[in-house]
Amino acid sequence: MKKIYLLLVIIIVLISCKEEKKENVRMQFKLINSKFQNIDDVFKPFESSLSNFSEEEYNTLKAIVLEQDIPSLQKMIKEGDLTYEKLTLFYLFRMRKIETNSEFSLNSIIALNLNVLEEAKEKDLNKENVSEFSVYGMPILLKDNINTNNMPTTAGAIALANNRKTEDAFIVQKLKENGALILGKVNLSEWAYFFCLDCPLGYSAVGGQTLNPYGRKVFETGGSSAGSGVAVAANFAVAALGTETAGSITSPSSKNSVVGLKPTIGVLSRTGIVPISSTLDTPGPMTKNVIDNAILYNAMLGVDSTDVVSIKTELLSLDFGNKLVNASLKGKKFGVLKSLMENKIYKESVEKIKTAGAEVVEVDPSRISFDGFLTLLNIDMKHDLPKYLKNYSDKNVKIASVEDVITFNLKDSILRAPYGQQLLYGIIKDETTLEEFEVVKNKLNAEGKKYLQAIENQKLDAILSIDNFDSGIAAVAKYPTITVPMGYESGEPKSLTFIGKPYSESNLLKLAYAFEQLTKVRKMPKNYN
Repeated sequence: MKKIYLLLVIIIVLISCKEEKKENVRMQFKLINSKFQNIDDVFKPFESSLSNFSEEEYNTLKAIVLEQDIPSLQKMIKEGDLTYEKLTLFYLFRMRKIETNSEFSLNSIIALNLNVLEEAKEKDLNKENVSEFSVYGMPILLKDNINTNNMPTTAGAIALANNRKTEDAFIVQKLKENGALILGKVNLSEWAYFFCLDCPLGYSAVGGQTLNPYGRKVFETGGSSAGSGVAVAANFAVAALGTETAGSITSPSSKNSVVGLKPTIGVLSRTGIVPISSTLDTPGPMTKNVIDNAILYNAMLGVDSTDVVSIKTELLSLDFGNKLVNASLKGKKFGVLKSLMENKIYKESVEKIKTAGAEVVEVDPSRISFDGFLTLLNIDMKHDLPKYLKNYSDKNVKIASVEDVITFNLKDSILRAPYGQQLLYGIIKDETTLEEFEVVKNKLNAEGKKYLQAIENQKLDAILSIDNFDSGIAAVAKYPTITVPMGYESGEPKSLTFIGKPYSESNLLKLAYAFEQLTKVRKMPKNYN
C-alpha cells in the first residue's frame, strides 16, 4: 500500500503538478533561508570589484542589458557599447543587490566563479570575429548538480558540500570551448527532487528555498531546476542550464516564464552530472527566448565517449541565419489535446497557431499505465549515484551510496533533511532485480510511445501541451520537449509545450521560435525590472 502511495505522489509531483491540494501542501514553507551558508559570504570575494561599479552605472546598463538576447548583446559589444567584463559586473551587481535584500531575495544562487571577471577581461582581449550567434563571453549559470572544476557541485545536499575538486562536466567543457563564461551555480530541489515527500519544490539544505519572482512566496518555482528558471527570469545571467528526469526543465521553465528545452536522451552528454536515472536524465538550456536556447543547445553538442547513449550530433545542429530566424508555422501540423481545450490560454494559443497557417488536429489518447515508474527511478539511482560518486566526485567526499546519504543526514536531520528523506528510504527498500527492471523500462517506454503515437501516425510536427502536464509521458517515451511562454493566469506564468519525435530538436526550436515571434507574451516579473 505504501509503495502505491509513493508512486502516486511521484507521478503527481514530477509529471503533472495539476492537483491544487498538493501544491498547497508544498507551498507551506518551513524554511526560507539556508542555515548552511550565508549569501553575503558568496558575494564577499567580489566586494572590491563591485565597489568600483556604481549604482548609476548599473542603472545605465539596465536599459541595454535586461531581457536582451545573445545576438543583441554581441552586437553591442562589437560596436563598443558594452564589454564582456561590464556585462559580467552588471550581473554580479544585480544578483548581489537582489539576493542580499530580505524583501526581494529569491535564494537562487549557491556559488560564484571567483575567476569570472578575469576570464571576462580575457574575452575582451580576444573578441575579433565573434559571431552574433555565439556563447563567447556570455555569462551562464549552471544547476548545482553539474560539475565544474572550480566550484563545488552539491546537488543542494550538505552531504556533497566537499565535492569541490571535480573535472568539468562534458557539456561545461563544450561551453568553455565555445567561449562561454561560467558565472556560477544555482539552487535546485535537493537531489533533483528525488529526496523527500511533499517538500517544497526548489528547496535544498545548501541553498534554502528558491522563490518565484512572479509571485514571491505565492507561486511555486517548479522543480527541480528551480534556480535555473528563477535566475533567468530575474535576469541574473544571459542563460542557465538545467537537468530533467521527468519535468525538471519544463516545470520551472513554465513556472518562471522562460524557454526550456528537454532534448532526446543522448543528444547532450550527462557525464559529470549528479544523476537520478541514466535511463531518463538529460541536461538542457533554459533561456529568456528561443534564439538563446538554440545558441546554447548548439554550443553543447558533441559526442561523449564516456556516455553510453551519446550520439553523433552533426545533423542535429541548427542554422540560425536561414533556418531559425525564418521559421514559420504555416503548413505545419499539430496535435492538440482534447483534454486541455477547456483551458482558456491554451485554446487561444491554438487559435493563433491556426491563424498563422498551421493545421490543427484534435487528439484524445487514452491514459496510460505508469506502473513501475517509481521502480525505474529507484533502481537507476541505486546504481547510478554510486557510479557518479566513484568516478566523478571529489575524493574528499565520504559518501559512496544512497545508504550513506541517509546515514549522513540522520546525524543532523534538522539541518540536513528537515522535510525528511522518504524517497531515499524507498530506494534502499526496492528489491527489484535487474531483469525485472528491464521489463519495467520497456513497458513504460511502450506506454509513453502509445500515448504519443499520433505524432507518427498522423505525421504531426508536434503535440501541444501545457507546462509540464505531459512531461512524464514524454520522458518515458524518450521524446524531446520545448516549453515557451504563452500567457499568465492571475499573474502566474503559463507555457505552451511542444512534444516532438526523437531527435527533432532543431524542428522544435524552429516551431517554438515561430510561436514566440507570433505571440511575444513574455514579460519581466514586475518587482524585478
